[in-house]
Amino acid sequence: MIRLEKRPMPSRTLPMITPVIAVIITMIAGGALFAVLGKDPIEAIRTIFWDPVFGEFAFYYRPQLLVKAAPLILIAIGLSLGFRAGIWNIGAEGQYIMGAITGAAVGLAFYPTESIFIFPLMVVAAAIGGWAWGMIPAFLKVRFGTNEILVSLMLVYVAQNLLSSMALGLLKNPEGMGFPGSRNIATNASTSSWINEAAGLHWGIVFAFIAVIFAYILLYRHILGFNIQLSGEAPRAARFAGVNPTRLILFCLGVSGALAGMAGLFEVAGPAGQIKIGFNVGYGFTAIIVAFLGRLHPVGIVLAAMLMALTYIGGELAQGTLGLPSAAIQVFQGMLLFFLLALDLLTNYRIAILPRRAF
Repeated sequence: MIRLEKRPMPSRTLPMITPVIAVIITMIAGGALFAVLGKDPIEAIRTIFWDPVFGEFAFYYRPQLLVKAAPLILIAIGLSLGFRAGIWNIGAEGQYIMGAITGAAVGLAFYPTESIFIFPLMVVAAAIGGWAWGMIPAFLKVRFGTNEILVSLMLVYVAQNLLSSMALGLLKNPEGMGFPGSRNIATNASTSSWINEAAGLHWGIVFAFIAVIFAYILLYRHILGFNIQLSGEAPRAARFAGVNPTRLILFCLGVSGALAGMAGLFEVAGPAGQIKIGFNVGYGFTAIIVAFLGRLHPVGIVLAAMLMALTYIGGELAQGTLGLPSAAIQVFQGMLLFFLLALDLLTNYRIAILPRRAF
């Protein structure tokens, strides 16, 4: 019989190096996958991890790393607060979509007016939209004891249908010749999130690093951060210490939703440009990988987001130059989370083989 036994003294240093080990194993397993698909595994790995940073056109791809990493950082920071407290928000993708819809709706409502106040209003509207969507599983959990994992995940599909409805209906471009999608928000100076479009920089990058700073201060310099960590590591001790679980649930899911909503706004007012069917590209789900790969630490999340952004850009480059299918890149990203979780499990547990007579 094979079973897992909890290690009496788990290593303190191993959890810090398992992300690096997981990346190496992912490269090896990914190389094997690419070989099965008939591609040169070494060339594929080089294209994904090396060319965007040091290749011939690296001057173009490097700024794109920040653009791709910014929404992942914003969403993962919010998720990490809940994960640390044992509150599992799996529906950040839906909150990301709702933030994009509400933020874009405010910008389109003022079209063609130009004012410096429009974009800040869009940011606030996006944060409120994401916050409100995150409050649904929060309210149901504190009021009826529902599972926030299932509720938040199911709300993603509701948000996706709302996105399609908006692209085909209320927010549809009246001058779009019947094609689904809103007006292009990124082309209007009052509604665009670009700081410098030529350099590929937008306000989402600034807000992402502000979120990292505030998350670090909250977690390591504030009593609320102590309560969050205590609730996740020792729930009973947290209750004895007077931590209010209802407030913690509302706070974590609310902040997570607001940050995801803002990420959606910066994306729709920048790189995406408009509300359209298929606007969401899975940032909300990828941010879960980023949060765990970064060990739920603000600085670690920045590094993990840059790595995932590298796989996005390198994956697109590999699709164009090597003909790799997009599904293979998605599998490659999924491998990273799988190996990370497997190594985490073996860090805290060991495999024990019992003789037959023991059972």
